[in-house]
Amino acid sequence: MKNILRWSEGRGWAWRLVGLAAVLILGRASQSAATPVTFVFTSDVHYGITRGSFRGAGNVESRVVDAALVAKINRLPTAVLPKDDGLRAGEVVGPIEFSVITGDIANRQELYPIHVQSATVSWAQFEETILKPYALKNAAGETAPLFLVPGNHDVSDAIGSPSKMVPERDATSMAEIYNHMLRPAVPLTKDTYDYAKHKIYYSRDFGGAHCIFLTMWPDSTARAWIDNDLARVAAATPVFLFCHDQPDLEAKHLTNPNGKRDINSHDKFENVVGDVCADGTTVDVETAIEQRALVAWLKTHRNITGYFHGNSNWHQVYTWTGLEGDLALNTFRADSSMKGKDSGKDEKRLSFQLITFDVAAQTLTSRECLWNAKGKSDTDDTPVGWGESHTLSIAPRAK
Repeated sequence: MKNILRWSEGRGWAWRLVGLAAVLILGRASQSAATPVTFVFTSDVHYGITRGSFRGAGNVESRVVDAALVAKINRLPTAVLPKDDGLRAGEVVGPIEFSVITGDIANRQELYPIHVQSATVSWAQFEETILKPYALKNAAGETAPLFLVPGNHDVSDAIGSPSKMVPERDATSMAEIYNHMLRPAVPLTKDTYDYAKHKIYYSRDFGGAHCIFLTMWPDSTARAWIDNDLARVAAATPVFLFCHDQPDLEAKHLTNPNGKRDINSHDKFENVVGDVCADGTTVDVETAIEQRALVAWLKTHRNITGYFHGNSNWHQVYTWTGLEGDLALNTFRADSSMKGKDSGKDEKRLSFQLITFDVAAQTLTSRECLWNAKGKSDTDDTPVGWGESHTLSIAPRAK
């Protein structure tokens, strides 16, 4: 009986401790939801190619440029935010909760005009120069997650391309992105990865917002997955989508509507987005049907208030309105370290975005980080410069 009483008393204390822990955890959760969250957003690192010039050198390999990029990202916590009208203006950046690269880790392993290295080699360089040195910490003092989604080059390496590639297929970057993000019990390899089966869809919560990470573009298959995922998310919770393609996607990324619907040099469809092109039989058509379907779906989820993408490679914060102007979606386009539309010609324009959002205030600020602002004279130790700043509402959309 004494032993039973001791156990009962001990259990009572245990339950009190559990209750106290629950209060503390819930308190932290409530606090974190009310505290501004900061993350890094970039895209299109394109391992396997060179850029024309960088810091006084010519034809500089991606592994050199991207190593410099991650060195600047690692320095961010000590940077001071500009005194703009955005969240936390003039404060030290401090902890960063996560980072995102929205695709094209490996460049397409094309044979012409020059032979680009395989996805296997590109992924090894990505691991060595980005994954290993990446050192951002979150508010808990832990390594801030680095989230990845694939781009059309990653997918084409895995499934083939209308252009000539050597090797014809190499699914290494797709398999490794899948392994890093979904953590399967048995890791995939370039030989076991199957694009039809192994879609890279996942979601995470930060500071009261729900973040969804997608392969390529929110096509009909991805939208069905998101519908299921959002069934557990409150209608007032801000939702951010991260994927490679812009909302007004290119027709060539859709699945070939012709013949066997295969990838071939005549039709030029890449088959990297699952939906079959419904607008015509050539890659020159406007993707009107696909865009209208996306708009109709977005209207059923008005708490999707941020869409983050790469692919077209310049810094821009804009409102995507759809073809009829009946939508208002905050959209964020990232520059590329290797293929920037503007920064490819002027290395002082190289940028990524530093995003801060506050769910309690229903506000988000995007700041353009000019990470090579001094051009030829810039070094890994030079502080980042600040470009454009945009502060937007993340409350559920009116349309």
